[in-house]
Amino acid sequence: MVEDDPGVGDSLALLLAQIGHESRVYPDAESFFECHPPDPEDTVIVDLGLPGLSGMQVVRWLSGLKTPPKVIAITGQPSRAIAEVVDGHLPAILLRKPLTEESLVSHL
Repeated sequence: MVEDDPGVGDSLALLLAQIGHESRVYPDAESFFECHPPDPEDTVIVDLGLPGLSGMQVVRWLSGLKTPPKVIAITGQPSRAIAEVVDGHLPAILLRKPLTEESLVSHL
C-alpha cells in the first residue's frame, strides 16, 4: 500500500490483517519504488494524492510491468480534481475516501 497519511495506512493495514491479508505501508512513491516489484498475484493500494511522485505515476508504472498486480487507487479528492489527476487514464478500480470495509473487501 502506498499511502502518505499514517492514520489511513495503519487503519487499512489493520483491516487487511483482520481479514487475513499481509500488507506493507509505504509513505510515498519513492520508498515503494525502492522495494522489490510486486508479484502478479499481489494487490497494490495506491493513494492518488501522494506528495512528491504522484499516485498516478505509481499506477502507470505498475500497469507497465510485464505481469502487473491488481491496483486499487484511492482518493479523497473531489470528482473534478480526480479528472485532472488521472488525465484520461482512469485506474480500473478507483475508490473514494473515506473507504468502507465493504467497498475495499469487495475488490480484493
